[in-house]
Amino acid sequence: MGKAAVVILLKVLMILISTAWLSLWLLKPTNLWTRKWKAAESSARNTVFGYYGLDFTVYTFPVIAVAMIGLVYLNLQSWGQRNRQIRSSTAAFSNPLVTSNLVGILSGVEILSVFLFILFLAWTFYTRISHDFTKLTPMESLKLDLWQLKFLRVATRFGLLAEACLAFLLLPILRELAVFRILGIQFEASARYHIWLGTAMICFATFHGASTLFIWGVSHYIQDEITKWQRTGRIYLAGEITLVVGLVMWITSLPQIRRKRFEIFYYIHHLYIIFLVFFLLHAGDRHFYMIFAGVFLFCLDKLLRILQSWPQTHILSARLYPCKVVELILPKDTGLKYTPTSIIFMKIPSISRFQWHSFSITSSSTIDHHTMSVLVKCDGRWTTSLYDNIRAQLDSDADKMKSLPVAIEGPYGPSSLTFLRYDNLLLVAGGIGITPFLSILHEIAATQGNGSSRYRLPSRIQLIYVVKKSQYIGLLKSVSSLLQNHPSNKCHLKLKVFVTQEKQCGATLGEMLNEASQVQWVHFGLKGPIYSIHGPQSLYWTAALAGIASITFLVFLICFNHIFVPSGKNTSGHHSSKLAVSSKMKAPKENSPSWVADILIISSFIISLACPSLVAIVLRWRRLKKEEVPLVSSKEEKVQQLSSIETKGVVEEEHEVHFGGRPNLEDEFSKFLNETNGSDIGVLVSGPETMKEAVASLCQQKSGCFHIGNKEKKPYLSFHALTFTL
Repeated sequence: MGKAAVVILLKVLMILISTAWLSLWLLKPTNLWTRKWKAAESSARNTVFGYYGLDFTVYTFPVIAVAMIGLVYLNLQSWGQRNRQIRSSTAAFSNPLVTSNLVGILSGVEILSVFLFILFLAWTFYTRISHDFTKLTPMESLKLDLWQLKFLRVATRFGLLAEACLAFLLLPILRELAVFRILGIQFEASARYHIWLGTAMICFATFHGASTLFIWGVSHYIQDEITKWQRTGRIYLAGEITLVVGLVMWITSLPQIRRKRFEIFYYIHHLYIIFLVFFLLHAGDRHFYMIFAGVFLFCLDKLLRILQSWPQTHILSARLYPCKVVELILPKDTGLKYTPTSIIFMKIPSISRFQWHSFSITSSSTIDHHTMSVLVKCDGRWTTSLYDNIRAQLDSDADKMKSLPVAIEGPYGPSSLTFLRYDNLLLVAGGIGITPFLSILHEIAATQGNGSSRYRLPSRIQLIYVVKKSQYIGLLKSVSSLLQNHPSNKCHLKLKVFVTQEKQCGATLGEMLNEASQVQWVHFGLKGPIYSIHGPQSLYWTAALAGIASITFLVFLICFNHIFVPSGKNTSGHHSSKLAVSSKMKAPKENSPSWVADILIISSFIISLACPSLVAIVLRWRRLKKEEVPLVSSKEEKVQQLSSIETKGVVEEEHEVHFGGRPNLEDEFSKFLNETNGSDIGVLVSGPETMKEAVASLCQQKSGCFHIGNKEKKPYLSFHALTFTL
């Protein structure tokens, strides 16, 4: 009861803080907030805190606090805590309401969130521009007509809309400090929110910049304004650099470039550092505090991930499948636990020193105590280089085998065994999309094998596997123990394989498994110390590091401002009292160039990242010193497990293999619904986008969750699309 009460308290606290922070955005455009906030800043200037401390505390820290509290909240949730909460609070995020080729799969909550965000942008723009038009006065420096002045104000307010998008832009792509995990949304699923926000931000920023240049052009002031670097106020040249860098990043992130030329997208996207620095110089410190929370969390998250991937580990062994898929066996610390469908990010310096690629883990930490496995489909430039590198090792002598160092981030995954919520599971996979389902099936096999009664397993599981060639069937070899369906098994697994580009071969499923799994083993040479994968820091420590960084930033920001920014309180004795009062009322930054406050923010931020980094390095070093992993025995253990799997048979009558066409998913869904008699069903799909959209449409059609008035019990289909490629 005590733990449950703490969880509820933390949830309420996160809701209150989030509501208060979002309310600031709604109140900020109003005259009431402007008057109150100016008075609050004036009062804060006379304190040690300063206006900058007030801005950071009110605008930035609430989001950091939610992230910290959320980490504690997630840590208190055990894996099985929500295993039978069928209609959970996160179900609405995954159940599709709209499915189309243009926008993809959208749930009701997503549509509502987008609508409310657009409504917020409209409210912000209307409130700002209506206030501007009522107090419109000609500018002495620029002799503009009334329509030009109005258009310039419209352009300025579009810049504020871009700022609002930027405030949320980096939150969906956090990994260790991920605030979306609190809602049950993983990084690979929330990445599309980053794309939406980035596109909206660039559109608003482009209109803002282009319209401003247009007004300068028609008023013949463009040659004077375009290169101006003002001492105070908006720095126009910095804004132009920000816009150009943002446009280059957005263009190179379009799907046509990102999927075909990933290297270009990856390297160009690191220009975000230049983008953020020049945005700060253009917008000023007060506007930067509004978007600083996402920047703060993202940079800290990035730094912790870099430290997490150090030192590098090595690939123990690899399996080459006939379908040009490679299984990599990596060393893992025995204390590292992860949930099924988790992903890791991998970098192989011998192929590229900077590129990271995400892969879904196929193994279970319940079974494999010393290793973890990933499957890699080798069809891109990076993955083909990996395949060729491993193939070259086959021709080498055993004593000349080279080691293959890798850097690993993760694993990242759901905080609970989400697939245990349902009475039955329907899994739909296409090609290499089978990988996250292998981890689920391994976890179920482990739970059945150890006789654990902690979790209640789904009673029926049906796996629909669509492949182009029968060679892919060999990827199922590791779960053949579940395919036997012993009477002692708590759940019944039925496999339906559809081979689309081959004709009937006459072989049984067991024969195809043995034939397709004729793999080649490669054992790499291991020289020197080999470190295992430890994964991220504990959630408690990550929350503590975020708190250390926040306090450090605030302390150094206050100190730097008191040292380098004139206080403005000393006035000459011959000044009139009126001038003295006026001098006191001026903000300290008005006595210095506006970029001084920006440099102080950057300096404080760098120091605030350095302090938790030192703590993280010490924690990581302590973990590495305690490491004692028997790598040789773990490798032999893995080989023995795979060898024992190959000797087991498969009950052919239970499973189906179809050749020469795609499955009729509607018929397959209808048959499965009849077999389960209207129970709660989890539908998980992993594969091409067209497959996900087709499955989402069927879930939308056949789910009876909205037919509340019917007396007959209707099935409740909960849709989940698994994605591990960005």
